[in-house]
Amino acid sequence: MPETAKTQKPPLFVADDLALDFINSEFGVGRAHRECFTDDGAVLDWLKLAGVLPDEIDTAPAGLKELALQLRDNAKSLVDAAKQGKLAEAAVVNHVLQAGRASRELEWDSASRSFKVVRRRLREDAASFLEPIAQAVVKLLTDTPLDLVRQCEAHDCTLMFHDKTKSHRRRWCSMSLCGNRMKVAAFRSRNHGAPLK
Repeated sequence: MPETAKTQKPPLFVADDLALDFINSEFGVGRAHRECFTDDGAVLDWLKLAGVLPDEIDTAPAGLKELALQLRDNAKSLVDAAKQGKLAEAAVVNHVLQAGRASRELEWDSASRSFKVVRRRLREDAASFLEPIAQAVVKLLTDTPLDLVRQCEAHDCTLMFHDKTKSHRRRWCSMSLCGNRMKVAAFRSRNHGAPLK
C-alpha cells in the first residue's frame, strides 16, 4: 500500500549529524521501507524539521524532490566510498554547493548593538534550499572521523549514525527503535529451550 500523508511515518532524526539524517530520509527494508521524500512539499517539510529552513517558507521550488534524491544518493555513495578509502564522484554535492551558494553579509543588530554575519540564499530554487545539506556532507567527510560513522547493528535496520558517545561503543540507531528490540531478541535466543524455573 503506498504511503499517503496520513499513513506516512515522520522522518527520523537519530544520527547526531545533519548529513546522515538526510541520508536516513530513506530507511527500512521490505515492507518496512520508508521514503520521506515523496514530493517537493515533503522535502520542504523535512528541511524545516531539520532546522535548515525557516518555518515561514511555505512553497517548495520546482524540482526540489528530484535534486534532493540525487543529492542523497551522491552523499551516501561518498560516505560509503570514504569509509572504504575509495574514490567517488562528488558531482551532485559540488553542483549544489556552487549553484546554491548563500551570500554572507555583515549586518548591524540593533537589539544586541553589534554586528553579525547573516547568510542569505541567492535564489529561491532547489539548489539554494539544499545548500546547507551539501555543506553538512562536506563537513561530515572532512571533519568527522569516519570510523565513528556507523550503521545500526539491527539486522533489519539501514539507519546510519555518528557515534558521539564517550566510549564510542554505540551499536544502535536508537535504543527505542532498535536497541531494546535487539536486546530482547538476544535474551530470548539465549534462553530458548532453557528449563523454566
